[in-house]
Amino acid sequence: MSNGWNESASAWIEGLGIDGDWGRRTVLDVPMIARVAGRGFTRALDVGCGEGRFCRMMQAHSIDTVGIDPTAALIEHARRLDPSGDYRVGHAEALDLPDQSVDLAVCYLSLIDIAALPVAIAQIHRVLRPGGTVLIANLQSFNTANCPEGWTTEPDGTQRFSIDHYLDERVRWVAWDGIRVQNWHRPLGAYMQALLQAGFELRHFAEPDPVGGDPQKAERYRRAPYFLLMEWQKAR
Repeated sequence: MSNGWNESASAWIEGLGIDGDWGRRTVLDVPMIARVAGRGFTRALDVGCGEGRFCRMMQAHSIDTVGIDPTAALIEHARRLDPSGDYRVGHAEALDLPDQSVDLAVCYLSLIDIAALPVAIAQIHRVLRPGGTVLIANLQSFNTANCPEGWTTEPDGTQRFSIDHYLDERVRWVAWDGIRVQNWHRPLGAYMQALLQAGFELRHFAEPDPVGGDPQKAERYRRAPYFLLMEWQKAR
């Protein structure tokens, strides 16, 4: 059964463009780059790299990158934008890399697309060198537990963000701007347990603020933020 990504690849490429969408530009890019730049990383794996945008950003900081994604159209576009880059069609649950071959793995809003999360986390652990880092940007679990409406308007005009069935792990269809794909809702504990059980140790956790951009959009984001950032380390 399709998860929607093959059908949505063109709309994704058009919507993201070269500079990325509002969330990446305004909320995530700055803290993500701050966690990788100037720290001595030499070879990175981007799990679910899409059209390769964050690979190119890491390369600008002298980090050699391998990007993997199961959607062939996105990988083809990544290769067009970066002909000398290493982009591969592949799945996080079966990484085609040797053991201990990278010192940084990045999951930039990709874990929500992966059905077999513990398998993927174990694979990331396998390919990381001892002391290696996995850097994760993910959707907030309370946000993915939203009711179908998400934001609702009360009779008095007050806006509320509604969630339900938070502890029930489930796949759901989400759609915006011509894109329609499956995302997984998992409670935060499901991600934490998968990483802990694989042998990772938490080193950093943040819920970054928007920086710049439309102030009204930023204020709405602060009421119900939908991103978090985590850094985990493999034992030395």
